[in-house]
Amino acid sequence: MAAALALAAALFFALAATLQQKGALNLPTISLADPKSLLRLVGQRAWLVGTLVLGCGYVFQAGALDRGRLSVIQPLLVSSVVFVLPLGYFMTSQRVGRREILGAAAIVLGLSGFVIFGDPAGGSANASDTQWAVTIALIALACVALLLLGNGGLSRKAAVYGTVAGMLFGLSSSLAMPTLDFLHEGVGTMLSHWQCYALAVAGVLAFVIQQVSLGTGRLAPSVATVSVANPVVSILIGALLLNETLSRPAWHVALAIVGLGLGLAGAVAISLARETSTGPAPDDGTPAPAAA
Repeated sequence: MAAALALAAALFFALAATLQQKGALNLPTISLADPKSLLRLVGQRAWLVGTLVLGCGYVFQAGALDRGRLSVIQPLLVSSVVFVLPLGYFMTSQRVGRREILGAAAIVLGLSGFVIFGDPAGGSANASDTQWAVTIALIALACVALLLLGNGGLSRKAAVYGTVAGMLFGLSSSLAMPTLDFLHEGVGTMLSHWQCYALAVAGVLAFVIQQVSLGTGRLAPSVATVSVANPVVSILIGALLLNETLSRPAWHVALAIVGLGLGLAGAVAISLARETSTGPAPDDGTPAPAAA
């Protein structure tokens, strides 16, 4: 059930990203330095529908996290890159070539291997406040450093901002574990702990930064970097903070790591293939044509 909910969430996330990017391309620029550019997104119907779809994805993701392990649920969200391909084909008439199909096959095989042989077990829903504080501080520093490097061409900006958004999504998903655990004890209990507020802040920041990434018109690097950074951060937090461990024997762990690497490589391959198929885009701030 947890895996099925995670795959449903991935489908909703892919559809949301496609719709939001379609709406953002109708605007001249999307920038954190210009807050009004973010507000203008509200006037785009496609973007609004995409945001509603994104909310549905969060609901399915929360259900999956409530029933499964962080180290399993988050990697499964990489499948959103696979769902982007048919959505782009049917919604924006994008070409799907052999490289994209091979990348999708690598994602499916890799994630299947990770789930079958990894089988994360143990772990807890929460960590100490000190551990969370150190983790949040490290992620914040990494995000700031990346954003300082985000100026440049459209592809670079999409990738950098997508990576930052993915890291923050991974953090918010990790904070959802203790938040959901407190919610079982009651809404009052959940609201009395700081984790739910930190989750909201990280989630909103990730959402805003992702809009900047999508606004470049380069959907492929944006979706791919979010899909890779999100599970990497989540797996690290699950292993180091929540004490989730992969199944034994050692060869199971090795195959699980290979499977995860294959899945992430497939996501990167699709990103590169999509970037090539759209042709070189102007890097002077002019929005690129819609990409899938």
